[in-house]
Amino acid sequence: MNLKRIFVEIGRWVISNKSENLIKFKSDLYEFSKEIGFDDLKITKAEIPSNVVNNFDHFIKGEFYGDMVWLKEKSSVRRDPQVLWEDVKTVISLAVNYTPKSNPLDFIDYKNLGIISVYARGEDYHKAIKKRLKRLAQWIVKNSNSEVKVFVDTAPVLEKPLAQQAGLGWQGKHTNLVSREFGSWIFLAEIFSTIDFPVDLPETNHCGTCNKCIEICPTNAFMGPNRLDPRRCISYLTIEHKGHIPVNLRHLIGNRIYGCDDCLAVCPWNKFATLSNRKFILMRPDLEKLLLKDLVRLDHQQFRSFFSGTPVKRIGRDRFVRNVLIAIANSSIKELTPVIEILLSDNSPLVRAMSIWALSKLSPERFINLKKNFFKLESDHYVLEEWSRL
Repeated sequence: MNLKRIFVEIGRWVISNKSENLIKFKSDLYEFSKEIGFDDLKITKAEIPSNVVNNFDHFIKGEFYGDMVWLKEKSSVRRDPQVLWEDVKTVISLAVNYTPKSNPLDFIDYKNLGIISVYARGEDYHKAIKKRLKRLAQWIVKNSNSEVKVFVDTAPVLEKPLAQQAGLGWQGKHTNLVSREFGSWIFLAEIFSTIDFPVDLPETNHCGTCNKCIEICPTNAFMGPNRLDPRRCISYLTIEHKGHIPVNLRHLIGNRIYGCDDCLAVCPWNKFATLSNRKFILMRPDLEKLLLKDLVRLDHQQFRSFFSGTPVKRIGRDRFVRNVLIAIANSSIKELTPVIEILLSDNSPLVRAMSIWALSKLSPERFINLKKNFFKLESDHYVLEEWSRL
């Protein structure tokens, strides 16, 4: 055998041996991820498909992001993972199942209750998952000559397209990831790696002709399949939107006071989902059935104390009470009128404005009686606008 042939055979052996080692390493990585709390792991190249980039650019140019200006500010980074980190070769995409015990749609008709999105009823998932993500990252570094970076919905990463490309699920018509195993109830996380792992196959779309998620949306936030206008989405309005919620959308929000699960909850694939048994994802039972009459009375200290450790805390008491007042207005429970009247003098213009609107809905007569005195004492433009509606 000549020298050239020998080198060719050695090269093939090295490549084959390296490939086998990576496959074994990937398998061990998967097993360890399950052991520490993840429910699925898939790997893809650190590349965003051109059609996804085009759709994202259209979203930014149309200014659909509303108050979420960080989407525009970091748009160049989101388009390409290598702009975020030039050394990244593959993305390890991870899923955590958070399937709830009860269907959140079951509570829509209980007008005396305020509904908080399922994901926000327990410890802030960013913190809970990141602890485990760091453990996984440390394991990778310890067992390989590589570098990693970890992300849990806090960095400019298009995580849902990457998760679909990795094979964790597909982006349903509601734009969220759907899994054949966990339905729509999935938290996502990523590890950027310098290891050139063998990648998994992308997941194909299994929505078929189903449009239930589009049809159920209370505010008609979908412009078509996979086309969401966040500025009409209840999750955006009650969480991300910092100002006064548009009048034409308030009555459509119902009793949803933090987020909205309607499009997730109605997905037929949820029938295959199994209840989450991860202790760090367990929901607080006291956050499932919250009385509006109690929530509207919360001051800043009480709000921070009650929602300590949950995602709800980040929007602050004023925006939260704004949401609660909208739910009260939609409840038609006239007995809550005295509580609303107290908030007409609240320090927050957000709260004052929504208490006025709620009062006008529950007791138009009382609204008229109080208007004159409060109107002449008010200086905020938006609050005055609310007094002027009737």
